[in-house]
Amino acid sequence: MAIRVSVDLDGCMGYACCMMEAPNVFDIDDESGKAVLLVENPPEELRDDVERGARSCPARVIAVEEV
Repeated sequence: MAIRVSVDLDGCMGYACCMMEAPNVFDIDDESGKAVLLVENPPEELRDDVERGARSCPARVIAVEEV
């Protein structure tokens, strides 16, 4: 089953934990210092990385849902 990822940028604090866990899916914007979602619907082989990235977020602003 496919997944969809979203980031609540209002709550993002720019810790970059998501980027460290899933650099193919998340990045940090140089200007705002907040997360940038590179892939909204990552392939199945990145699922574990994405879920680790979401769990590692101290602000808990990353949602991963089945689609």
